[in-house]
Amino acid sequence: MSTPKTLFGFHAVGVRLKTAPKSIIEIYADPARRDARMRQFVERVQEAGVRLLEADGARLARMTGSHGHQGVAARVNEIAQVHSLDELLETLEASNAALPPEKRTQALILVLDGVTDPHNLGACLRVADGAGVHAVIAPKDHAAGINATVAKVASGAAETVPYFMVTNLARTLNELKERNIWVIGTSDQATSTLYQADLKVPVALVLGAEGDGMRALTAKTCDQLVSIPMCGAVESLNVSVASGVCLYEAVRQRGLGKAA
Repeated sequence: MSTPKTLFGFHAVGVRLKTAPKSIIEIYADPARRDARMRQFVERVQEAGVRLLEADGARLARMTGSHGHQGVAARVNEIAQVHSLDELLETLEASNAALPPEKRTQALILVLDGVTDPHNLGACLRVADGAGVHAVIAPKDHAAGINATVAKVASGAAETVPYFMVTNLARTLNELKERNIWVIGTSDQATSTLYQADLKVPVALVLGAEGDGMRALTAKTCDQLVSIPMCGAVESLNVSVASGVCLYEAVRQRGLGKAA
């Protein structure tokens, strides 16, 4: 059996409570926090029948390794995930096989090359969840892994979006292309813009870290490079913001989503 892990923050713990309450071993809440948000949270925990314990802010900080716990933490068991990118894509292909073309779900994948900051990764996962991304891919040697900080920033998306760290990113991109997934990278040097790209087809959107951008081999492997138009004085966007711009352009083109 895998070792239990710790989640913290209202969003991260709340999503686990909503999606997989039986995986929660126990939840800790700071009794000194008595505001409406905490009261509502405690009611949800009690309704779910999850064990609830008191822990002050100092103890929560020691448990989570962060002072940003918001007075809430949980010890949880790992949820069974799709084990590989191949398995995920084969499942998607199988589910599409019985459907007419107009009703098939086109793959939408986010690839992050060189994103090492856990706050940026958490924000990217949150955007990916909102846009309905099937998976996020990153290289093992140039990326942040999932930790408590990532889970906190992701607001629960670290639990819902498959995150695959691969040994050879260029090879993985070529394997996506063999599955007829169009690989589009973002680059300031591109001659066409994001809004000229066809994102209705199965697509993997590749973004590099702010500043350095994609590595040369990653850019060379892409089928197409596009830029995000910049109309002001700044030269680039934070990678999580750029992810949001790109992914929601795909959502717009595909006519997906629902009104807020």
